[in-house]
Amino acid sequence: ATLAAQSGVRAVLIGRRRIGPVMVVDIVGTVLAITGMVVGAAVGDAAGAMWGTVVGQALTVVMWWAALARHLATPYVPDRVFTSLIDALHADDFFTTFPCTREEEAIGIVTGAWMGGLRAAVLMQTSGFGTIPNAIASLVCPSQIPAIMFVSERGTLGEFNLGQALVCRTMRPVLDSLGIETHTVTRHDELAFIVDRAIKQALATQAPVTFILSPLLTGGKVFAA
Repeated sequence: ATLAAQSGVRAVLIGRRRIGPVMVVDIVGTVLAITGMVVGAAVGDAAGAMWGTVVGQALTVVMWWAALARHLATPYVPDRVFTSLIDALHADDFFTTFPCTREEEAIGIVTGAWMGGLRAAVLMQTSGFGTIPNAIASLVCPSQIPAIMFVSERGTLGEFNLGQALVCRTMRPVLDSLGIETHTVTRHDELAFIVDRAIKQALATQAPVTFILSPLLTGGKVFAA
């Protein structure tokens, strides 16, 4: 089981082109395994050597997951309001960024990431939220997945698209009915505090959280009348 765990995490890191951490953990893991075997043999002969090797492998697994946990998965559906943020995420090796075709696909990635030992956040637009209530109600909430959702709000303050306006009116009631912590952010000077504290709470309580980024914060998207 320990070898399988190591292989899976190793494959993920190689897929992300994180060759440096792979080489470090490979070398240190080999040293740990040999050291554990030698020390175990000195203490308890063959049985001690076996247990020493197991301990070395277990420590190596911890190192693999520690190397993997330094990354944050960020699936998103392209959105103009988030363009500069998305570009910055792609440029930062800390983030593993996934462009998605649908919002429920992003929710699936966030769920899988958490189950695999990663933290994740999803970026979407108001209209896209209309596609995910079933995924949240049937997967995220009952599985206690701390899905972190950022929604660029449309449908208000100069909106020109009726579809966006309709989803905007129903988004908060749906989130309330699912018991999901929701914060509407309107000011830059409050953004860091709200996001930091709410994410810490979501992870501690294993519950999803939604940040609705108001046009008062982002400027939104409007067409001239």
